[in-house]
Amino acid sequence: MGLDAILKRYFPAVICLLIASAAYFQASGMGELVAGSVLLDPSSMPPPPPPPKGGASHTSSGQERTVNAGPILSRNPFDSVTGPLDGKPLDLPSPAESPAPDNSDPYNDPVCDVGKVLLITQSEDPDWSFAAIAGSDGKAQLRRRGDDVSGHQIYWIGWDRVWLMSGSSRCQMQVHGEPPKKLASASPAPSSTPDAPKPKGKGKAVPKEIADKIHKISENQFDVERSVVDQILENQAELMRSARIVPEKEGDKVVGIRLFGVRPESLLGTLGLENGDRLQSINGFEMSDPQKALEAYARLRTADKLQVSVNRRGKPMNIDFNIK
Repeated sequence: MGLDAILKRYFPAVICLLIASAAYFQASGMGELVAGSVLLDPSSMPPPPPPPKGGASHTSSGQERTVNAGPILSRNPFDSVTGPLDGKPLDLPSPAESPAPDNSDPYNDPVCDVGKVLLITQSEDPDWSFAAIAGSDGKAQLRRRGDDVSGHQIYWIGWDRVWLMSGSSRCQMQVHGEPPKKLASASPAPSSTPDAPKPKGKGKAVPKEIADKIHKISENQFDVERSVVDQILENQAELMRSARIVPEKEGDKVVGIRLFGVRPESLLGTLGLENGDRLQSINGFEMSDPQKALEAYARLRTADKLQVSVNRRGKPMNIDFNIK
């Protein structure tokens, strides 16, 4: 095959190859030309500015901005266990400590002037102890440990007085406002984790003027004159001095309150209750929670009938009171 025949056969391919070669060399030459025109001589460029002294730089506004990592290393905010990374102890301000309560003899505490204690029902469980306290308006309300009384908090309820706390100051109020005095038969002094105090002294027979107004109809039914209800509520601390109430639990649930120290000649004995009875409800209010006991107490003065449910020696029974 001759040269002319070969060129004719591969002429299109040869033309494409020549065009590609021309384009490559043209592009290469143009790139060198552009680089030579825009590239600056490094020797003609000014030296870079020196770094700022002391680890500080300036913002566009001219204000100095610190770039020192010392505070981050000293506080180590990302690891509270390791502590400072610079080896220096971190000096933090100590929080202000609240003043500790006065632990001196509580029977020497000053008298509170925020109210008057009318009656107290004390239990071996402090949460089941109640005190009726009349405020400056003369209205009495039943209170428990931790409740507020004119800006004071009830700290402890004894058998004959109540201690209140205001900040770190402690004061006391005795039943019927009697001046505080340290009695040989008084309950143990209150403490932050007190043992259950027990009322002292022998049970006192119910006064005749009260007993004569309580009429026994049957073993579980009584007629009570309304005037005696107020007498009982006003003198409950004295009339129930020997009685103790103990919350009784089945598992973790309170099912009632057990009555101890009940004698036949006492107030509770005159009302048909016996020593060891478990009080379960009053007019449907279950005695399984102190708050429900408060609700039952609040209705005593105005109730016409009371039905007291007790468990006596394992058997349930009701005692009915008609208030006339």
